[in-house]
Amino acid sequence: MLRLALFLLLLLSGCSNSVLLQPQIIGGLNSTTADQYPSYSGDGRYLAFASDRDGTRSIYLYDQQQRRFLNLPNLNRRNSSQDQPSLSADGRFIAYVTTERGRTDVMLYDRTTERSELITANIRGVVAHPTVSRDGRKIAFATTQLGQWHIAIVER
Repeated sequence: MLRLALFLLLLLSGCSNSVLLQPQIIGGLNSTTADQYPSYSGDGRYLAFASDRDGTRSIYLYDQQQRRFLNLPNLNRRNSSQDQPSLSADGRFIAYVTTERGRTDVMLYDRTTERSELITANIRGVVAHPTVSRDGRKIAFATTQLGQWHIAIVER
């Protein structure tokens, strides 16, 4: 009992200098549905996230400078979900998880060519949480291919 009291005292005293931050809710950015997995470009200009706002799980890209959403032609597909986006440093590439082939896969979308490239063609198991390198050449993600969660890296 004394140990618990000391732990609580240390815990509370360690919080005396803490500052509670209030989240900033930006008008026009959020919807009434689940908006999740935000990812900033390295320069902070672009914000990618996943949302159910159009009735299916899709990726959205918001330009902070222009304060508007940008089109992502050929990225979001009707009969699948797109989720967990990760932006490259300049916002050109978006790594994301899709169910387009009836299972989870990682794909890489190039905003310049408006095309997606399948990254996990030879990966078995579930994949999640992709992240793309600064230049878009390497994609890391979690996978259950070996029976438990591990990190895989694919170089394009």
